[in-house]
Amino acid sequence: MSTVSLVLTVIADDRPGLVRRIADVVAAHDGNWIESSMARLAGEFAGIVRVEAPDARVAALESGLAALAGDGLNITVKRGETDRESHGQAARIAVMCQDHSGIVQALSAALAEHSVSITNLSTEIYAGSMSGERMFRAELDVVLPVDLETDALSQALEDLAGDLMAEIDFTDIG
Repeated sequence: MSTVSLVLTVIADDRPGLVRRIADVVAAHDGNWIESSMARLAGEFAGIVRVEAPDARVAALESGLAALAGDGLNITVKRGETDRESHGQAARIAVMCQDHSGIVQALSAALAEHSVSITNLSTEIYAGSMSGERMFRAELDVVLPVDLETDALSQALEDLAGDLMAEIDFTDIG
């Protein structure tokens, strides 16, 4: 039996039971919940989910998910391509600095210049422990291209750390 990979994006007013509603529809159509990342942001529930379903059940699953709009869940479904997985060396980058605009833009630009793919990005603003001023923290999981010299990326991140007045830690986890 052939399966299809689907990527769902979800947004709704946050309330209990949202994940269950989605999981019920996926299970009712013989789908398998593969991976997800979900969070509450500014009072909204937002998430991205990858599911697999039998090819013969995909259309019904898509209809079932669309019907959840009546419950206030806005779900977009895109068929995924399983053969487009990233190949290369895995690494983790951690960033910490005083909050200011442009941090994610500068970081993502430096990574894009080196053809580094971001596979997971988590950011937050928090109050500094001593001063109470706004601090920015980011954690990124990335995949480096096979032909990238890690020294070149390390130097670019070191230069960026100086420009942003940030602490940037680069760890090879591959």
